[in-house]
Amino acid sequence: MEDREYAAPEACERMNRLGRSRRPFLFVADYALRRCRVFPGPEIDVRQVRFRFPEATNDAAGPVPGSGEPLEWEASPCSYERYAEAFGRVTAHLRRGDSYLVNLTCSTPVRCNLSLGELYERSEAKYKLLLDDRFLALSPETFVRIAPDGTISSCPMKGTVDAARPQAERWILSDGKEAAEHATITDLIRNDLSRVARDVSVERYRYVDRVETHRGALLQVSSEIRGRLPDDWRSHLGTILFEQLPAGSVTGAPKRRTLEIIAGAEDYDRGYYTGVAGWFDGERFDSGVLIRCLERTPDGLRFKSGGGITAKSDCAAEYREMIEKIYVPLR
Repeated sequence: MEDREYAAPEACERMNRLGRSRRPFLFVADYALRRCRVFPGPEIDVRQVRFRFPEATNDAAGPVPGSGEPLEWEASPCSYERYAEAFGRVTAHLRRGDSYLVNLTCSTPVRCNLSLGELYERSEAKYKLLLDDRFLALSPETFVRIAPDGTISSCPMKGTVDAARPQAERWILSDGKEAAEHATITDLIRNDLSRVARDVSVERYRYVDRVETHRGALLQVSSEIRGRLPDDWRSHLGTILFEQLPAGSVTGAPKRRTLEIIAGAEDYDRGYYTGVAGWFDGERFDSGVLIRCLERTPDGLRFKSGGGITAKSDCAAEYREMIEKIYVPLR
């Protein structure tokens, strides 16, 4: 199987060619769009990449052998003081009007008794990806879907709360900060889609999904935005996707200035975390945002998580949300 990393322009052109010929492929891009990989299909070697999306997978060979032991999980998040320092840098920009919303994330050391392959096999997620046995994404968030008739849709996810909290759904839907954050991202994604599609509209606004984790359930808020692409969309599939990247839900608004703020506030390289992975089957396309990610590094396992910061954000609450998202969605 051909496999190499491409810069964004080369990956874009390769995806356009494959789309034009209606040849299936898997696409994986990192957050900074410096490392993009295109795996031509339909046969994709599970030794390099395993994926399971709502309507596609290459991991039908069976489960990874493992011990079957219960999960042992220990996370060591950064101190509140360290988080508050980065939070302060972000909110200073927000007060100056440089941005309306900034997605601030952290890299957390974790100890786990299971391999990445075992976690992949034993987890339930809308978009599962295991890359090079080093990077694992267990994402609940759709990035872009394109139907055969050219209908394009995106489902940004913004807003998370512990389902055990009293009246959790009512709280997250009525909280002013959460509502403002979600409205900003919905408008950003609507604008992003309008760059490539016509008749863009918000079809569903702020609906709630329940996600089961090894620590209990979370409620997460999403919206669905739709538009119509030209009839020849497959011939421009790479161009369409790169016009949307990086994903608005994991950056902020306005996107270009917010990317600069994130670079100044975060003290690590996101890598493939908050990038995108997608599958084209020759007729339709589906993709997910690479969140809920675990990475094997020379210094051990790292889990990356975060959330959106607005001028109304409370530092302690955002710190708790970042920690709440350090989970695996075990079956």
